[in-house]
Amino acid sequence: MPAVIVLGAQWGDEGKGKATDQLGADVDYVVKFNGGNNAGHTVVIDGEKYALHLLPSGILSPGVTPVIGNGVVVDLEVLFDEITHLEARGIDCSRLRISADAHVIPSYNRTLDRVTERFLGARQIGTTGRGIGPTYADKMNRVGIRIQDLFDASILAQKVEGALEQKNHLLVKIFNRRAVDPAAVTEELLKYAERVRPMVVDASALLNDALDAGKTVLFEAGQATMLDVDHGTYPYVTSSSATAGGACTGSGVGPTRIDRVVGVAKAYTTRVGEGPFPTELLDEVGDGLRAKGGEFGTTTGRPRRCGWHDAVVTRYATRVNGLTDLVLTKLDVLTGYERIPICVAYDVDGVRMDEMPMDETSFHHAKPIYEEMPGWTEDITGARTFEELPKAAQDYVLRIEELGRCRVSAIGVGPGREATISRFPLL
Repeated sequence: MPAVIVLGAQWGDEGKGKATDQLGADVDYVVKFNGGNNAGHTVVIDGEKYALHLLPSGILSPGVTPVIGNGVVVDLEVLFDEITHLEARGIDCSRLRISADAHVIPSYNRTLDRVTERFLGARQIGTTGRGIGPTYADKMNRVGIRIQDLFDASILAQKVEGALEQKNHLLVKIFNRRAVDPAAVTEELLKYAERVRPMVVDASALLNDALDAGKTVLFEAGQATMLDVDHGTYPYVTSSSATAGGACTGSGVGPTRIDRVVGVAKAYTTRVGEGPFPTELLDEVGDGLRAKGGEFGTTTGRPRRCGWHDAVVTRYATRVNGLTDLVLTKLDVLTGYERIPICVAYDVDGVRMDEMPMDETSFHHAKPIYEEMPGWTEDITGARTFEELPKAAQDYVLRIEELGRCRVSAIGVGPGREATISRFPLL
């Protein structure tokens, strides 16, 4: 049985949660392998909207075991608030499992995230201020707090004190803030220990045993390719590996066990936060896409920047992830446009570039080279086969498939779980 990775092929918010949820009935485990509560997924089931921030989308599918992998950073307060809200709506969260090696977001990292971002001024990255970056930095600096540390009060106290030894100097002397009391932080974290204990597992062993037993495992990325810390639009990126390779390092499952890599892309393009965005529409057309698409962040509520589909980005995502399939979402949002541009290349200071520029400066200077496709006016939200789409919509999908160098296996034509056209099986 397959191991399948589902990830974002643009700058995030492409509809990964819906794609994962649709596959949920056919999988046994859904693993979140990177990120934290800095990005959310919205899933609509029978008209009910569920906003997930930290929990894997598989939490909504009965019979699926959702797993938070070692590559995730966990805000325990957010975790249990999210569980409480879902349980109040009748969702069973008892199946949730969390890697003992996942790192915890302590309160002092949320503080550092916010004050550091303000300190940067015009050079702000556009973080969510939820402590994600500082926690990943602690992980790499080997002063992080892991889930397993909650079960040894003495070790936890030592680790918190060690982490704050330098951070308190930074808070007091650079940011003019009060020092953080290590004992208070330790006490705050310990209060979650017994509640989280039943969920904690060796996730690598759990998932590899499941694959050995013929189970299907789906790996769900947070953020997206263009926000990957290595392969994204650095430095305007997240702090973790949001590309396919991150599924392996963030779960403890080796690359030879992966069968499919599914990229999710909108029929247009959006991004949140700072950084270059060649196809961004700073006019009423962009405002219209935002309004029609409901382009506001699931976690932050921030309005998303909107632009036409960037096939250079899609092609790049195919390459760095080894995509086997594309899921194209929100095609219905483009209904009503007489002509629909697709960015097929960039103009960088008079030079045409068909692939992503190698350096940050060139990407900042990139101007889109567009190819226009005929639009359509027919309502496509009821279409359930590719042939039911208007000819212009079919041609648009096929052109994105050609430019992206990856087959479009599924097409979203509305927000609901059922509003999807399946062209090729994803499992």
